[in-house]
Amino acid sequence: MKKTTFILLYLLRQLLMLVVLLSCRRNILTDAAGGKWDLLLSNIGISAMHMQLLNNDKVVIFDRTDFGRSNISFPINGICRDDPNDAALKHDCTAHSVEYDVSANSIRPLMILTDTWCSSGAAMPDGTLIQTGGDKDGDHVVRIYKPCSDNSCDWKEIKNGLAQRRWYATNHILPDGRQIIIGGRREFNYEFYPKTPIADKPYNLPFLVQTNDRKIENNLYPFVFLNVDGNLFIFANNRAILFDYIKRVVVKTYPTMPGGDPRNYPSTGSAVLLPLKKLQGGTIGAEVLVCGGAPKGAYDSAKHRSNFVTALSTCGRIQITDLNPQWTMETMPLARVMGDMVLLPNAKVLIINGASIGTAGWDLGRNPVLSPVIYQPGKPSGSRFEVQNPSSTPRLYHSTAVLLRDGRVLVGGSNPHFNYSFTGVLFPTDLTLEAFSPSYLESTSSRLRPKIGSPTSQSIIGYGRQLAIRFTIPPGRLSKNLVTVTMVAPSFTTHSFSMNQRLLVLSGGNITPIGLSKYQILVTTPASRNLAPPGYYLLFVVHQDVPSEGIWVQIK
Repeated sequence: MKKTTFILLYLLRQLLMLVVLLSCRRNILTDAAGGKWDLLLSNIGISAMHMQLLNNDKVVIFDRTDFGRSNISFPINGICRDDPNDAALKHDCTAHSVEYDVSANSIRPLMILTDTWCSSGAAMPDGTLIQTGGDKDGDHVVRIYKPCSDNSCDWKEIKNGLAQRRWYATNHILPDGRQIIIGGRREFNYEFYPKTPIADKPYNLPFLVQTNDRKIENNLYPFVFLNVDGNLFIFANNRAILFDYIKRVVVKTYPTMPGGDPRNYPSTGSAVLLPLKKLQGGTIGAEVLVCGGAPKGAYDSAKHRSNFVTALSTCGRIQITDLNPQWTMETMPLARVMGDMVLLPNAKVLIINGASIGTAGWDLGRNPVLSPVIYQPGKPSGSRFEVQNPSSTPRLYHSTAVLLRDGRVLVGGSNPHFNYSFTGVLFPTDLTLEAFSPSYLESTSSRLRPKIGSPTSQSIIGYGRQLAIRFTIPPGRLSKNLVTVTMVAPSFTTHSFSMNQRLLVLSGGNITPIGLSKYQILVTTPASRNLAPPGYYLLFVVHQDVPSEGIWVQIK
């Protein structure tokens, strides 16, 4: 009798859970505002743990080298990787990095020699990707990838390019064109690349000690943004500082984020510097948005007790340039850990990928969040979030997302296992690439979409200059007061954080007709390298929230 009662109670519980899940699913679909998913490639051979869009519209993708063979081999010409220190496979003829050609929708294998697991990077002012650190034989390595047009380019590696071991570190481009590399596992310091005689060593950063949870850490992959005054905003765990990396002093200590929950790996929320634009009075303010993550203790609970705690549903927003900055908290429609945040050309934020319970780490996330959310910074609090149409593909630990020049968002990855595992697991390793097209790419928006005529892509622009942009709009559709010009820095994305991601709304905006459905808008380029570090940016004309296809410009 007891056994029968137990079975009935168990079945009732399962039925109730099913009802709840179906109810949640129905709400997601009911509230969906738009967006479209397309499968681009069903197998790129590797899981997209790291991604960087280059200024030739190629995307460099890689995962790690120390788990054995991947699912893509080099052509039969004797190319293999030999590493006597690799515990998994000392002679390996498969690739662990690929280059994705956006226009051709194709890939080609690349040769990475040392372990890139949980590494970091950013694109230099000339467009070269500098990629740093990793695990084991890769932890002191600097890797260089210079874009090319003839498929001849590949990785070059500098074995001892770093002064310290960098594993779970964060990179950012500085106004002088160097990169700063901050933190990493058990590394409470920072260093620069390229090395110079006066900056060839690491410098201590006590803030990383202060935010380190000795048991779980929760300050890995710190969120780093260049403020408009040239100092660095650094967020780790649940705290943030403004740091003068030249004088090596803390300029400002920000309040702890309300709630006190950690937001960095392995609790793994995400963060963006919201679009930079002139405020009333002509000043430029800077705001940071931090969303999602896992509550304090969630990692330990999942790893040691198989108890998967509900992810955080809150976002914190703070004006980091205020004299007395304070966090403003908002609630997302969907709780999310391991989500990615992508700045869209129309100055909105896409929140995508992740799970609703658990944390980052091997097999520690559950209940994939399939529906992206768009956050609209300019709307009143309480009306900023819009749930989008869901994907059918879970994107959990080791997923990525980057903005493409045509306005789509490239999405890949998800491998919550130590090795590639395709069967007998709850969430198989994913080798696919998808594109999420926001609603501004729907056919109904084509009547509003601008097309840039000049300048041409790959143009060089200066600082604080007037820039004339010519564009077309279908006849009779132009709303002059609803046209903006944005510049977006392509980011290096891994572990739910897009390093060096930045969007500027250019000031000006005087529009004059120059022909049938042809117009010219006059804007001013960023005034300083504190606002826009030198390098390549995607430039868009945005009309009624609908962006043109972007063009590449290099500011120098």
